[in-house]
Amino acid sequence: MFEKKMLKNLDWLFLALLVLLLGTSLFVLASASGNVVDGRPYYFVQRQAVWLLLGIIVAAAASWFNYHDLERFVKPGYALILLLLVLVLFVTPRNGADASRWFYIGSFSFQPSELGKLVVIVALAAYLAQNQHRIREWRVFFGALVLTCVPMLLVMAEPDLGTALVFGFIMVAMLWLGGIPRRRVLVLLLIVALLVGVVFIDLWFATDGFTHLAEELPFPLPLRTYQLNRLIIFVNPEMDPTHTGYQIIQSKVAIGSGGLIGKGYGEGSQVQNNFLPTHHTDFIFAVVGEELGFVGAIIVLALYLLLLLCAMRIAMRAADMFGSLIVSGIVAMLLFQIFTNIGMTVGLMPVTGITLPFFSYGGTSLLINMLAVGMILSVNIRSNVKLF
Repeated sequence: MFEKKMLKNLDWLFLALLVLLLGTSLFVLASASGNVVDGRPYYFVQRQAVWLLLGIIVAAAASWFNYHDLERFVKPGYALILLLLVLVLFVTPRNGADASRWFYIGSFSFQPSELGKLVVIVALAAYLAQNQHRIREWRVFFGALVLTCVPMLLVMAEPDLGTALVFGFIMVAMLWLGGIPRRRVLVLLLIVALLVGVVFIDLWFATDGFTHLAEELPFPLPLRTYQLNRLIIFVNPEMDPTHTGYQIIQSKVAIGSGGLIGKGYGEGSQVQNNFLPTHHTDFIFAVVGEELGFVGAIIVLALYLLLLLCAMRIAMRAADMFGSLIVSGIVAMLLFQIFTNIGMTVGLMPVTGITLPFFSYGGTSLLINMLAVGMILSVNIRSNVKLF
């Protein structure tokens, strides 16, 4: 049920920041994608604008929908996303891709792992909220792990390590905020850190101290060769500057050359001369750094920070634990993607293929993120509202 008095709770600052961020993204995308399709400088901007319009409709519909009713769809929704994640493994990749991540319907493609992130957030929020009375029991902790790890492992099998890591970060954040004893979460993080350490030690011995690409590992790892090489290049991109390390080197050159105020809109040599690959998708933040400089980058980061802070305020004001955890999970999802994407453009994170939320070109990603916005607003307008 939706009533006008619910709108009194609407966080207008959250909406204003979102509008500013989306407007800035289209402005930057116009420059980033102007030379991608010959003779059609606004091809990707026009397509993104259409996706954005659809996203606004999706967000409005999701905000109108009472988030409490989502609990009724948790089990069938979770089962459906598992089915899709299994079926996508049998889809033949297109355009020479190394992974099976998309369903194709004509020119339209759909990535089930994107929707899977929101489904897991809702499922985990419902599970933790329903088990608050026994949240300290070990079976609740392990139940939450299984709930997240099953779809995460299916995503890794595609393989899509970047998105799988998003699932992991969502799980840790929601366990921490959901009341699971902090010591167990810290032990879980320690185990993850040890596993990461083992991977890099294995790569160290396989590459003689990260001096060349991996050919044979002392201890086999469940990762593809290109994924291993991305980790190696993260440590030393100069070992293969014309191939595997080319993208990250060009991204750092672009950002570094922007200086304080940038080279000017549409004047970035790395972008406009196509030295930097995928500059309208994965590496769009490098466009900001080169053409708008440090000042432009700080403005974009500030918009993200303020948007996430407003979302966390909505989470803290939610009417119940279920709503609070939904918003917290979405914030965790966005935060990890923002940090990872920007981190890889400046060489602080390995290249994973994670796009920048609300900024990178991509229809499925934008629709899912706008759906997430609608879910946040659904919690927001129903916070502490007395309908009777």
